[in-house]
Amino acid sequence: MELEQETGMSPMQMEGAPNGKKGHPRGLWVLFGTEMWERFGYYLMVGIFFLYLIDPTANGGKGFNTKTAADLVGSYIALVYLTPFIGGLIADRYLGYRRAIALGGALLALGYYTLAVPGNTAMYLGLLFIIVGNGFFKPNISTLLGNIYNREDLKPKKDVAYNIFYMGINIGAFACNFVAAYLRNHYGWGYAFAAAGVGMTIALIWFLLGIKHVKEGDIKKKLEKGDMPMSKIMGSVFLPAIIAALIGWFMKDIVGHTLFGTPSNDAFMFACVPIVIFYVGLYVRSSKEDKRGLGALFAFFIVSIVFWVIYNQNSTGLTIWADQYTARKMPESAKWIAKPFGMIQTVTTDSQSVVKVDEYFRAIPDAKGNTQQVTGINPYFQNLPKEQWPANGKEELISTEIFQSINPFFIVLFTPLIVGLFSWLAKRKKEPSTPVKIGMGMWIAGLSSLLMVVAIMSTNVYHNKTEMYWIVSTYALFTVGELLISPIGLSMVSKLSPPRITALMMGAWFLVNAIAGKVAGLMATFWDSFTDKKSYFLILVAAALVAGGIMFAMSKWLAQVVREKQEAKQ
Repeated sequence: MELEQETGMSPMQMEGAPNGKKGHPRGLWVLFGTEMWERFGYYLMVGIFFLYLIDPTANGGKGFNTKTAADLVGSYIALVYLTPFIGGLIADRYLGYRRAIALGGALLALGYYTLAVPGNTAMYLGLLFIIVGNGFFKPNISTLLGNIYNREDLKPKKDVAYNIFYMGINIGAFACNFVAAYLRNHYGWGYAFAAAGVGMTIALIWFLLGIKHVKEGDIKKKLEKGDMPMSKIMGSVFLPAIIAALIGWFMKDIVGHTLFGTPSNDAFMFACVPIVIFYVGLYVRSSKEDKRGLGALFAFFIVSIVFWVIYNQNSTGLTIWADQYTARKMPESAKWIAKPFGMIQTVTTDSQSVVKVDEYFRAIPDAKGNTQQVTGINPYFQNLPKEQWPANGKEELISTEIFQSINPFFIVLFTPLIVGLFSWLAKRKKEPSTPVKIGMGMWIAGLSSLLMVVAIMSTNVYHNKTEMYWIVSTYALFTVGELLISPIGLSMVSKLSPPRITALMMGAWFLVNAIAGKVAGLMATFWDSFTDKKSYFLILVAAALVAGGIMFAMSKWLAQVVREKQEAKQ
C-alpha cells in the first residue's frame, strides 16, 4: 500500500523514534480511525473495480473486454492521483484542512454509493464523485496530522504518531478485500460497492465527532511573496491541460486513428504536455541555487515513474493474472474456514452463448484489434481447453480480490525486518544512502516482474494455470522494493524543493503517480495482444533495470544535493 503517499514518513523514520511523554493527543486517534475506514473504502473499490468491469453481465458485471476495462481503470487511477494537487492548494489557501477533509469524505461516500446503482451513467457519475472527493481528502489528512505534531512538546512523538497512522492504512487495506469478496459472492457487486460507502460514512462520522480535537492543526497558509496565486496556476496549468485533453480526445477524428490506443489515453497524454512544460519552465527560470535541488528532484521523479507503473499492475496486469491465469481452486480441507469469510467464488462454464473464440476459448480480436466479450462462461475458463472444465459446470475458487490483501500483509510483516536491518547497518556506518536504496528498490521491483516471467515459463498457461505461490511470491518480492522506494517521495519533495514552491512540487509528485497509473492501464489494454505473456512482464523488467541503473549512476550526486539542502535548512 502507499506508505509515503499517505503519511509523508518513511517506516525507517517511524521506528525507533523517541517516545517523549506518554500519551498522544486525541487528534491522532480521530485521524487514525478516519484514515483506516477511508482506506477500507478506497482499497475495497479499487480492488474489485477491474473484476466488476470484466465480469459477464449475467453475473451482474459490466461485461467489458479487457482493453476497455483496463483503459477505464487506468484513467481512474490517473485522475485519482491528479486531483490532490488542486485539492491541497484549495485547502491550504481557502477552505482549511478540516472543511476539505469533510467535503472530500462526503463526496467519496456519495461516489461509492452511486457505484452501487446499476447503469453506466451511475458508474461514471460515481467515479467523478470519487475522483473529486479524493482530491480534497487525500493530501489534507496527513498534512493535518503533521501540523498537530509541529507543536514543540509533540515533536518528539511525531514519528511514532505517523507509525500508528500508517498501521491504520494497512488494517483497512487488508480487511476490506474479505468484506468485498463475501458481499459480491453472496449478494452481488452493488452490495460490495455500497460497503465501501459504509466504510467512508463511518470515517466521516468519526471525523466529525472528533473534529474539535484536530482544530489546532487546521492552519490556513497566507499567500507569501514568491507564492504563485491560484489564478496563475489555473491559467498556466489547468486551462491549457483541459484544452490539450480535448484535442487529444478528438485526435482520432483529426488524424483518423488514436495515438495511444484509446481516446482517453490520447486525452490524458496530451493534457500532461502543458503541465510538464510548466514544470520545465519552473526549472529554467529558477535561480542557480534552486536549480540543483529541482534537478535532483526531477531526476528522481522520472525514474520513479517506472516503479509506480509496476506498483499499479496490482490493479491491472496482476489482477488479470490472479483472475484468469492462477489456479485458484480451493482445497477441500480449507473450505470450512474459507466459506464463512466469503473467500470462495463459484464460477460456471455454461457455454451456450460463447461466440468468436479460438481453440483456447479466448475472444478473437476483430479487424480493429478489439475483442468481443465472451458471454456465458467465466473468464477463468477462457484460456483452458474445454476438456479441463469441471464436469458439473461449476468450480469453487478463491475470490480474486483476496490477493489484494497480500501486499498490506507483507508490508506489516516486512517493515520491522527492514527497519531492523538498516538500523543494524547504520550502527556500523554501512547503511546505504537514500538514492542507493531507491536503486535497490527499483531492481527488486523489477525482479518481482521477472518472477512472473519465470511463472509463465513454468507451464503452458493456455493449458494449465500457474500455482498461487508464484503471485504470492511476486507480491512479497515487490513489497520489499516498495518499502525501499515508496517512503521516499514526499520526504524528497520536502528536502529538495525551494520553500516557496513546495506545494507545486507536491503536485508534480502526484502527477508522476497519475502518469504511472495511466501507463499501467495503457499497458493492460494491450494484454490480449500479447500472445506470449512473458513479453508483457519483460517490458517491466527491462524498464526497472534501466531505471535502477540510472539511479545508481546518479546516487553520489543525489546524495550530495540532499546533504547540501539539509545543511542549508539547519
